Amino acid sequence: MNEEQKKAYHHKYDQAKQKGVKFWPDIIYKDLLVSFALFILLIGLATFVGVAFEPKADPSDSTYVPRPEWYFLFLFEFLKFVPGKIEWVGTFVIPVLGILALFALPFIDRNPLRHWKNRLTGISIMGVIVLGMVGLTIRSILTTPKTEEATISTIQDKYALGGDLYSLHCVECHGPDGEGGIIAGVEGLEGVELKSISSRDEMYTRSDETLYSIVDYGQQDLGMPPFGLAYGGELKKSEMEAMVLYLRYTWDDRAELPADAASAGAIPALGADEVPSYEVHISRLAKRYCISCHRPDKENNNYLMGSYQEILTTGDNAESNLIAGDLGSYLIQIINGGSILDENGEEIIQQMPPTKLMKEEYIHLFEVWVLNGMPETVAEAEALSTEVQE
Repeated sequence: MNEEQKKAYHHKYDQAKQKGVKFWPDIIYKDLLVSFALFILLIGLATFVGVAFEPKADPSDSTYVPRPEWYFLFLFEFLKFVPGKIEWVGTFVIPVLGILALFALPFIDRNPLRHWKNRLTGISIMGVIVLGMVGLTIRSILTTPKTEEATISTIQDKYALGGDLYSLHCVECHGPDGEGGIIAGVEGLEGVELKSISSRDEMYTRSDETLYSIVDYGQQDLGMPPFGLAYGGELKKSEMEAMVLYLRYTWDDRAELPADAASAGAIPALGADEVPSYEVHISRLAKRYCISCHRPDKENNNYLMGSYQEILTTGDNAESNLIAGDLGSYLIQIINGGSILDENGEEIIQQMPPTKLMKEEYIHLFEVWVLNGMPETVAEAEALSTEVQE
């Protein structure tokens, strides 16, 4: 820059300084307007968009995928390229060098001209940094898997989940209605008598925290295993909380469950001239009364009841367990309190459920389903119901 250019530059600078803009009230007024606009924007986002619900933090849940806020995603993604032994280089050394480079930029590019075309060194360095941050952020969003656990926020969803978990893990010992009784068919607990967990004595004297602790840690001196991940079980914190909610709203008569939540886990009643289907009726019955025992890794004569095909085709006596139109099917006999004997008169299949029979209305559901050919879907059941009416 020659002397003439310097003089012209200083002249323009002096003119601009004389015109100037006062900090008070001009600049303060503009700052207030912008600040207020941002405040309104934040209020609008909080009101109409909100924050996505996430499960509560659970240190024992190894399935959770941690990810930082969006403005740290670039650094989060960068660490994937840094071996663990030198992680300190990626978390400290390189970021510090990058910050120092930004501080040094005015000393590296000393060009007095302000137009960006005259500041190629500074623009190039800053451009590389910004593009790198944007690129790493985008890559992080695309490549980082989401946590598998679905967010469950409503009482209806929690109640339904808690009921499913209770049916899967607890019915075998405590019974579908929490009635307890003498345990049958559970290794190590055969013949042990359990008190009812659905009584007022239990529900009135145990807080939610106590119930949660029992599910989490178990009652190992009494033979109940732990279900919490922290103690070797398989349930996450949110799942145990859902189970506690189910216990509270099902058997504590002081807790009133909303009608829509109560219907979520209920077994639909059979209407007049209605044919039950597996999809609507039998699947829920099997889940509540049967699945706790009739699933893999349980002693159940290899009879599984987790799906329509399993109910019809599995088991050591698959050809006799369910026969369309035949109330002499093994399953119908044992849910009515009978047992199946071999040719020597020895019992090979006992009453099911072993401690207490299902309600009459549920036994009737099974019987009507078998008599009508065991339809799987609602459409199949409705077609059969129409034929009967005609």
